[in-house]
Amino acid sequence: MTGILARYEKLIANGELRADPDQRRAAARLDRLQKELEAEQPGGLLAQLFSRKPERPQGVYMWGGVGRGKSMLMALFHATLDIDEKRRVHFHAFMQEIHVMLRAWREAEPGDPIPHVARDIAQDAAVLAFDEMVVNNSADAMIMSRLFTNLICEQGVAIVTTSNRPPSDLYKDGLNREHFLPFIDLIKRELDVVPLNGPTDYRLDRIGDMATWHTPLGDEATAKVREAFFRLTDFEPEDADNVPSGEVEVSFTRRVHVPKMMKGVGVFSFKRLCGEPRGAPDYLAIAREFHTVIIVGIPRMGPDRRNEAARFVTLIDALYENRVKLFVTAAAAPEELYEAGDGSFEFARTASRLNEMQSDEYLAMGHGADA
Repeated sequence: MTGILARYEKLIANGELRADPDQRRAAARLDRLQKELEAEQPGGLLAQLFSRKPERPQGVYMWGGVGRGKSMLMALFHATLDIDEKRRVHFHAFMQEIHVMLRAWREAEPGDPIPHVARDIAQDAAVLAFDEMVVNNSADAMIMSRLFTNLICEQGVAIVTTSNRPPSDLYKDGLNREHFLPFIDLIKRELDVVPLNGPTDYRLDRIGDMATWHTPLGDEATAKVREAFFRLTDFEPEDADNVPSGEVEVSFTRRVHVPKMMKGVGVFSFKRLCGEPRGAPDYLAIAREFHTVIIVGIPRMGPDRRNEAARFVTLIDALYENRVKLFVTAAAAPEELYEAGDGSFEFARTASRLNEMQSDEYLAMGHGADA
């Protein structure tokens, strides 16, 4: 099987990808890891030369802004890795699976379940490839250091992962973060940290021809934002039922449920976001977590929906200030959502921001208040 570097260079030669020095460096590092993993297999070169197991290969942590090609490289790595004991999984789905396994082992026998879980995982995977490592709740943060120490150091599993953040920024400002710091140290010690943080956002190529505001409400508008989601996440539309849900942690006791979330894209309904009691902390947590938010079902508003409108204004302020890209299905254009009556004057600024958020200039901005 052709390795990732040869496959990457062929895509460049065929004009399917643009040459990018950061991507090539990452591809070369992953190519070296592939050779190490393949050499460890029964009948491999090292297995033929040495009777003892060679030193475990060092994993790779690829980080960079959205649209830099991390998921593309991960897909190429997994597809061209010529071993059977490999697994690629979205990190959020993996952590959900881990919690299920931990509960099962706690019920099966007393004691620490983490070594059992790590051993079970290692039985089927010499390498774990994670899409989008992100930590957004304290429950995951509390177990990750011990679990991954066991997987890497005890079981010899090679970890390859992508993230929008450098290791030091994982779970930044999270609750009880001091318990998570050993995991950051583990990444820096055991994984090769490879940045892909150049200025080019290839993700914009996927949405450059797409409108972001879709009206009126109905099947056609829904189909448009659905397409945007699959373009942005590289998720297969035919597997739509398996898009994971999740939550964003606001405080130790408060979380916001996210019906669909993947690779920094969160999908919400207006009814859940603005029809329920929420405040600025909820919306700021969402704005910091997702580079793109999709909101479906935004209705026309007026004095009879003053509370929903006020929450919507706060939400848009948080998204705008953090340069979050916004895709919506709505009953009307921004300036027609709240046309008359008490509150319409205050809503005018929000309508202006909503129009600006559709512009090419806004969409080209990086995510985050400091972008």
